[in-house]
Amino acid sequence: MKMSEILKCLKASARAVAVVLAVTVAAAGTAINAQAAEDNPYGLIDPNAISVGTMGDAKPYAFTTADGEFSGFDIEFFLNVVERLGFKKDQVVFTGQEFAALMPSVANQRFDVAVAAIGTTDARKKTVDFSDGYLAGYLSVLTADPGITTAEGLKDKRLGVVQGTLQELYAQKHFEGTALVKFPDNNSAISALNNGTIDAHFLDYEAAKDYGTRYPKLKIAVNIPSFDAPAGFVIRKGNDAFRKALNTAIHAAMEDGTWKKLYEKWFPGSPMPDDYLPKKN
Repeated sequence: MKMSEILKCLKASARAVAVVLAVTVAAAGTAINAQAAEDNPYGLIDPNAISVGTMGDAKPYAFTTADGEFSGFDIEFFLNVVERLGFKKDQVVFTGQEFAALMPSVANQRFDVAVAAIGTTDARKKTVDFSDGYLAGYLSVLTADPGITTAEGLKDKRLGVVQGTLQELYAQKHFEGTALVKFPDNNSAISALNNGTIDAHFLDYEAAKDYGTRYPKLKIAVNIPSFDAPAGFVIRKGNDAFRKALNTAIHAAMEDGTWKKLYEKWFPGSPMPDDYLPKKN
């Protein structure tokens, strides 16, 4: 055999070996990816725990108790939902944050999910995904000023809003002539309201009701329906496996009466949307 023919044979053999190696590596990579998906089906930061961003001052939705534990309707409902996915309470880690930081923290994978009665809007869905809705309610104006009885009465007034909330978005769009004062959380806004720095605070109805109980001079002056932006659990954009699993568990909790039981516990006397109640036969 001539040298040129020998070289051709060697080159052909090398190419064949390279192809075999490439196929082997690709197959190994596919197997590794499949195993990773099997080990972490919900795409969590830690497959054995769920990292949750929430708030510590949004009673009765999410708040910290005197002993530092997180509690509230959203907290208890979320724990029930993920228990249906196989996660026990000690596998769910809650961390308190300012509201405005919750969705960016999920988008940046600091948390797997944010749970704090977060309303679903088209603007928010540009950066994060939402589960199906599990809560709807009212936006309320809380004030000690007897002159504020309607939304129109807010003109030329200083109105507190928590930065990044539905209340801020609504006020920017609808309260023309009102000076909006932004706060990181409800507690700081209520402090400002009590010392006269602002004239009123715009917040969720249930939270307003709670603050009104704690500070009797503060009254709910205006209630605005907010059923077009129901609260949902916030998850990372594109994490469809987790979103779909949460949705299935959410509807199961509604259908077996768990949602109704928790709602009656945390919102006694408040109306309940039929969509969240067990289907009638």
